[in-house]
Amino acid sequence: MTKVVEVAAAVMLRADGREFLLAQRPEGKVYAGYWEFPGGKVEPGESVRAALIRELHEELGITVTACAPWLTRQFTYPHATVRLNFWRVTAWQGEIGITAPLEHSAVAWQTAGKPASVAPILPANDPILKALALPTTMAITNAEAEGTERQLERLEEALEGGLRLIQVRDKGWPAARRLWFAETVICLARNHGALVVINDDADIACRVGADGLHLSAAGLAACSQRPDFAWVGASCHSPEEIARAGQLGLDYSLLGPVLPTPTHPAAPGIGWAGFAETVASNTLPVLALGGLQPALLAEAQAHGAHGIALMRGW
Repeated sequence: MTKVVEVAAAVMLRADGREFLLAQRPEGKVYAGYWEFPGGKVEPGESVRAALIRELHEELGITVTACAPWLTRQFTYPHATVRLNFWRVTAWQGEIGITAPLEHSAVAWQTAGKPASVAPILPANDPILKALALPTTMAITNAEAEGTERQLERLEEALEGGLRLIQVRDKGWPAARRLWFAETVICLARNHGALVVINDDADIACRVGADGLHLSAAGLAACSQRPDFAWVGASCHSPEEIARAGQLGLDYSLLGPVLPTPTHPAAPGIGWAGFAETVASNTLPVLALGGLQPALLAEAQAHGAHGIALMRGW
């Protein structure tokens, strides 16, 4: 059996959440000169969190004050198979390389969603760079219930306020009406640089030039290979479905309901503890869904979510 080396990897994020840190491996180490997320090996008996805090103190001279699990990827290099446990680090004390010697050749802040300004980057990090480009709040359309005019007005307001990810749902409409609505949403989104995915209809997604496709749980179960879109996600309700999405190479998943929803107020939802348990060791970003509001984004991320998906609260 191949030995797997556990590694804690830090995705250090500035306050705006859009800039992250890469570090260059020093001379004398394997892959010297390559860029990576800072971190290091988890020692026997050590938790990933403890290893992360220790490594960042040793390598960068900072003390982590806020961090949370994000996703896990396994990668086989010629010299070793590693399991990279990526954690988001959102607050720390000290200045990088000031309070202790910097163990890397260099560090560089990068902007999520833009080509890296440094190279080469360790190949295991390619999926992570794409995951960082995924916005942390998804609006799911509900024009069937709210009315088309009001829904489009609210979408425009939300886009002006910073919304950058929309899922066009409204599956109860006839195809022609849904096509028109998707085209209209695309036009609004393009004016603001936002991503649009279409729920469960690859034909409409292609015809309107959407950025991607969002699979229902049934669509995910029926899928044998990743659909040919830049962005593909899926609705999931179990660790097995999230694992399936990862095996297909999808870019994200939704998991819920986390809290009671207006549609099912008597259903308790899986709760934050259940959410955290379900997404543990997930290989792709997971957005929490169900009964949420924008103010719960930090709570979701503290429990391992990439972000939140909202049908009514956006």
